[in-house]
Amino acid sequence: MRYPNGQKYNKKTVKPKKKPADISLSAANRGMDLENDINESNAYYSEHDIALITKRPTPINIVKVDYSKGAKIVDAYFEKQSTTDYNGVYKGKYIDFEAKNTKNKTSFPLANITPHQIVHLKRVVQHGGIAFFIISFETLNEVYLLDSSFVVHFYEQGERKSIPYEVFQKEGILIKQGYNPRLHYIDAVKEKYFR
Repeated sequence: MRYPNGQKYNKKTVKPKKKPADISLSAANRGMDLENDINESNAYYSEHDIALITKRPTPINIVKVDYSKGAKIVDAYFEKQSTTDYNGVYKGKYIDFEAKNTKNKTSFPLANITPHQIVHLKRVVQHGGIAFFIISFETLNEVYLLDSSFVVHFYEQGERKSIPYEVFQKEGILIKQGYNPRLHYIDAVKEKYFR
């Protein structure tokens, strides 16, 4: 076989067509990163003057810095245990929450929570603040807001090492996911605490 220009067909010179890339936008394909999603949502809430929620920095003590190529921390240690991931203000109320991921489909392991976080969240509620957890069930592509009282109850009872998924479905609020904000968690806060 010959081409119209007279050249012979050579199988090696024919480039195979590339298959179109899968551009599915489902969260399963995106590899959802909860912290980034919350940070982006917080930026949206701040820009639109809806709420002021920030990520709490982990307190570290810097021991040694290398200044030879800028300022690079060479040695540091955690000054004290941090409490929760996020805090701020919404509609005049103090908000404090912890964000956690799990790949488990049937429960959320309590081993992901430290005793000082439980103490901190109990104190927030004691002083009139709003305290909750945002839990992402990654394999289910679902993110829930669960009031801290449920987590404290399961944690202190010690009967189970996890919170069953059904508790999130019954007592939690499924957080709507979107483009901007990425997680509509303030809508869940409104539904739970501002009815």
